[in-house]
Amino acid sequence: MGTAIEGLNRAFMNSISTMGADVLFLSRTSWFIDSYEEWLKVRDRRDITLPQVRELEKQMSLARAIAPFVDARRPVKYKNRSAGGVTIIGTTDQFQFTSGSVVALGRFMSAEEVEGGRPVCVIGSQVATNLFQIEPALGNKIKVGQQAFEVIGVLEKQGNFLGQFSLDNQVIIPVQQFLTGFWHDPDFEVQVKVADLKQLEDAKEELRGIMRKIRHVPPGKDDDFAINQQENFISAFHRVAGTIATGGLFITGLSLFVGGIGIMNIMFVSVAERTREIGVRKAIGAKRRTILIQFLIEAASICLLGGLLALAIAWPVTLLISKFLPATMSLPIAGIALLVSIVTGLVSGFFPAWRAARMNPVDALRNE
Repeated sequence: MGTAIEGLNRAFMNSISTMGADVLFLSRTSWFIDSYEEWLKVRDRRDITLPQVRELEKQMSLARAIAPFVDARRPVKYKNRSAGGVTIIGTTDQFQFTSGSVVALGRFMSAEEVEGGRPVCVIGSQVATNLFQIEPALGNKIKVGQQAFEVIGVLEKQGNFLGQFSLDNQVIIPVQQFLTGFWHDPDFEVQVKVADLKQLEDAKEELRGIMRKIRHVPPGKDDDFAINQQENFISAFHRVAGTIATGGLFITGLSLFVGGIGIMNIMFVSVAERTREIGVRKAIGAKRRTILIQFLIEAASICLLGGLLALAIAWPVTLLISKFLPATMSLPIAGIALLVSIVTGLVSGFFPAWRAARMNPVDALRNE
């Protein structure tokens, strides 16, 4: 259970790190809506438009980069090869900084290409692999829908986001090309990279104030937009992971309880079969604590052996599972597992050991 929980945590943190702790995400609605009533309040909010984003770029002072973001799914083709379900992203040259994207081959879009609406694109590594198996991607033209775009860059491999969709199966194009060819009046999301992480809260308040002014929100009225950040995902994940961990550890606790009952029964049988030995030892001067410690060590040893065998089985199984699902067995988790096995043995073996320690030598020999 510890392996599953730790693997889930690591996979989540690896995915969420791509968002950047210093990036704010402005959108029409919050990422997490807790109730139907809240959804009713936000569903009719006005879209965030490109002119509003342009005005935000002029007024915001605590931002290092601001990038509008809009996407759609379209098939992508090159000659007789095609890739389906590709995410087409319309944005600006600033997206390279707000998203943390790294170009492996070629270059990213320039400001002039974005403003001029040039038919150029930057593709993810998965798209490059699917379409360009022999030929180089740079300089060739791919078809996105019915439009042709020249490939000027290929991004480094980024992997999946929360295991839901691939960050490598995407094509990035100038926002003007997106508006012309795919969606005339979309609802934009805006990525705002803060100049200094220490000023994150100040930048958040500045962003909120500027957007209220741009969108003409009257004083006293609630915001008609939402500012999301990495912390929102982390908080929501911790709530869900806490529930999963509680349920999982409860089931694990039941398993430990059943196993402890089994160990207790074994030790009771052991005590019953060795009453003569106990009687002789006590008759020649063995103290109660000596008998108690002996049987406790035996019970703990049985559980420790079981723990070692379980780890020997779980380690290769975890390596196999990790190829398909997030699962990580670390040395601290293995150590905790062995410690729990020893504690379980001590707890389950206490009553049989206590019974053996309190036997009267005469009664023990008579029972034998």
